[in-house]
Amino acid sequence: MLLALDVGNTNICIGCIDGEKILFVGRLSTDRSKTADEYAISFNSIIRLHGYNPSLIDGSIISSVVPPINQALRDAVIRLTGTTPLLVGPGVKSGLNILLDNPGQAGSDLVVDAVAAIAQYPKPLIVIDMGTATTLSVINERGDYLGGLILPGVKISQDTLTGRTSQLPRIALEAPPHVIGRNTIDCMKSGAIFGQAAMLDGLIERVEEELGQKTTVIATGGLAGCIVPHCKREIIYDNDLLLKGLRIIYEKNRPDAKR
Repeated sequence: MLLALDVGNTNICIGCIDGEKILFVGRLSTDRSKTADEYAISFNSIIRLHGYNPSLIDGSIISSVVPPINQALRDAVIRLTGTTPLLVGPGVKSGLNILLDNPGQAGSDLVVDAVAAIAQYPKPLIVIDMGTATTLSVINERGDYLGGLILPGVKISQDTLTGRTSQLPRIALEAPPHVIGRNTIDCMKSGAIFGQAAMLDGLIERVEEELGQKTTVIATGGLAGCIVPHCKREIIYDNDLLLKGLRIIYEKNRPDAKR
């Protein structure tokens, strides 16, 4: 059984994979102050909550965009499972040809998403990951990673809006009954949901215009499920995309599982 961790700025997604089957997915808050022991306790609780025993884990892999906690996470996984996790980054085989000016700048989460999308969906591709930031990755028909876009995530945008205004409250990220809101709450919900959906539609159109061809569009991430259903463009929602990519990269590298 493979333990896969996707470490984001807001949440850590934890999943266990058996072969190609994702057994469960859990989430906990990313906390830079936690020790390795505290993370080990949290991982143990989530794994057991879903009915599995950490002793069954014989391999592990981590994708992280929060380098300061990588050592604590690594130590936590070793203590809990006895396996030394593979950390996605420079030197790890992904099979992805990255055509950025500086390929080392590609975020590990974007690389993992791209690897999974290429393995499962027709190229060319646009991969949208909606978390703390919203990112769009563009992959051509040969499977080359061309680059993409980075913009503030839905939650950051809303937090900034309410934090910088005196009369606008915090809202739930859910669609209002109408695009034209008739009260402050519905106006804010409409801007958050339909505004983000329209933005994605527009960006996809511009990327395809620059590529000169239509693409398969995949969306993943914690907030994509709120936005994608309201897009006019056909977008495939795959919330397990990153875990699928972590499994593929682990198989490409096959480190010694046990210490």
